[in-house]
Formats: sequence, C-alpha cells, structure tokens
Amino acid sequence: MSSQRPHADVPGMKLPTPRTPDPASAPALRWGLLGAGWIASQMAFSLQGTSQQVVAVGSRDADRAERFVAEHAPGARPHGDYASLVADPEVDVVYVASPHSEHLEHALLAIAAGKHVLVEKPMAPTADEAAQIATAARAAGVFCMEAMWTRFLPHVDVLRQVLDAGLLGEVSTVLADHSIRLWPDGPERLASPDLAGGAMLDLGIYPLSFASLVLGGIESATGLGSLTDRGVDRRLAFAVQGPTGAVGSLATDMSVSSPTTASVNGTWARLELETMFYMPTTMRLVGADGVVLDTMEGDPIEQHRGLRHEAVEVALRVAAGETESPVMPLDETVRLLEVAEELLSSLR
Repeated sequence: MSSQRPHADVPGMKLPTPRTPDPASAPALRWGLLGAGWIASQMAFSLQGTSQQVVAVGSRDADRAERFVAEHAPGARPHGDYASLVADPEVDVVYVASPHSEHLEHALLAIAAGKHVLVEKPMAPTADEAAQIATAARAAGVFCMEAMWTRFLPHVDVLRQVLDAGLLGEVSTVLADHSIRLWPDGPERLASPDLAGGAMLDLGIYPLSFASLVLGGIESATGLGSLTDRGVDRRLAFAVQGPTGAVGSLATDMSVSSPTTASVNGTWARLELETMFYMPTTMRLVGADGVVLDTMEGDPIEQHRGLRHEAVEVALRVAAGETESPVMPLDETVRLLEVAEELLSSLR
C-alpha cells in the first residue's frame, strides 16, 4: 500500500454512512429473559419501540420475576425458575443475563430446549466453557451468539467500512482502555472469585474485542497487572498483536475510572473514538497531519438503547436460517477468552 496520504479534499476521505438495520423493521422474535437483574432491564428497555417483544422473564425468585415484569416488561409472563422459562412455547430466543459463572449452565439449558440463545458477554468465564456452548448450539442447530453489543453499533459499523476500504492506510496500532471504579465498593460479582469476578471479564473484554476487530484477530498477547486480596484481577495492561504485525495497547482497571477512549492509527489517517468508546459515541477521522477530516456525532438516544442492535442481528440471522453471526462468530468468542485466560494466568 502506498505511504502517500490522500489529500483532505478527496471525497473518499469522509466517513461512510452506517448500514445499521432499522430496529423497527427487523423480523420479529419473541424473547425470554433469563435473569432479572440490571442488564436484563437494560435489554427490556432497549427493545421498546422495536419489532422485538419480551414475552417472558425468568428468575429463581418468583416474586422478583413478577416485580421485573411489572416494572420493565408489562404483559410478559413471569417464571419462577429457569426451566419453565426455556420450556415456554411462546419464547423463540433466550437472552442469558445471569452472572458470568452461570452462563454455561443456563445457555445449555436453553439450547437443550431448542431455543436460540444470546449470551451476555463474556459468553463464559473460560474458553472451554464457551466452546461447550458453541458445540451444543451447533449440534442442536440453533442460533447462538455472545452479546458483545459494541460490534453492532452504528459507529462501529462505520469503523468496519473504513477498515474494509483501507481509508486509514496501513493500520499500525490500536489503543483502547476501559476502567471504571467498581471495586472495592461495587457489586459482589466483581469481587468474588466464585462469580468469575475481576476487571478483565467485565471491563477488559471490551478493548480486547475491539482490538481483535480492528487487527483481524489476536495472535499473541502479553500483560502486566495485579490481583485483589481475594485473588481476582484488579488491573491489567496488555499488548496484543494481530496477523499483519499490527499491535494493540490496551488496559483495564476496576479500581479507577479512566477516559475509556480508543483510536485506530494508520499511515494515512486515524479514527479517534471519544469517551465510552464501546458505547455510541463521537468518532473523528483525522489526517496524518492532525487535520480533522470528518466527524460522526454520538447519538444520545442510542446510548440508552444500544443493546437493540445486537437483538436485531439475532433476528436477521434467525430469519435467514443462519446459526451464527459473521460479526461476532463463535470461534472468535472462544479465541478471545483463550487470550483473556492467558493474560490472567500470568498474574497468578
């Protein structure tokens, strides 16, 4: 590829239009939410105004399921156990929204019932457990995907188009961090080894997945960090390398809050993603000389309803008779968990 940068006034040095499907016109699926916690409530809210419908909610606590339905999904059927949720004949797809440590059990439960499944990220605490889910889904012929919602957002679709078109020139580095102060005074699930706690699986999976998307996969990784007194990872800085030799410099920490920005840096230009890069945010195309060539502003509405795009992906693939998404393939999910495990093992 030529090292000569196109002039700023060349029409091609503009950001393309998102190809994100209209959530209101996607094929309709009937959703069952397995879990009645915060992320399930966010999904229920995000699906409002779309063609998708929450028809059932399951919890181990029947009263909690009823309260959730009353507050977040009026008209849905509450189930006081997960087995009855996945057996509900009106449910087409199950969204597994339980803690990381329970994803394997609950995903396999839904798959065994013949349901399509969307599993909240990370798909499982380990690559082996994620592979078990993938194997079971493939054997059953049902759709299965990790709910890495960032990959389906409009600004990330634009990023993918920019990369496919070679608009940045040769991509050399990707930088990203995701740190939020959630420990020691945050949720118990982040502090507990028994609940697959730690920064990497909850926060660091975002920059890791982002880097893999940009680099075309992760071939090697190395990191430095430290553990909490309970033995889960508190912070981790890590470097990764893709198949072309391009590298990523990434970080995560659950004891501080960071800018949570990202950039993709090429020989002709770079993309700068503002704070909360993994959410709908403002993105700029910047020339090698520092001139801002184009800007895509973040959509405040999308920031609160961004989970709907991954649900639309499920609906489109199911309607097409497909059992995986090329945007977030199962093999990619398993590979990223292999990398995460390798990084975490170096801290212990």
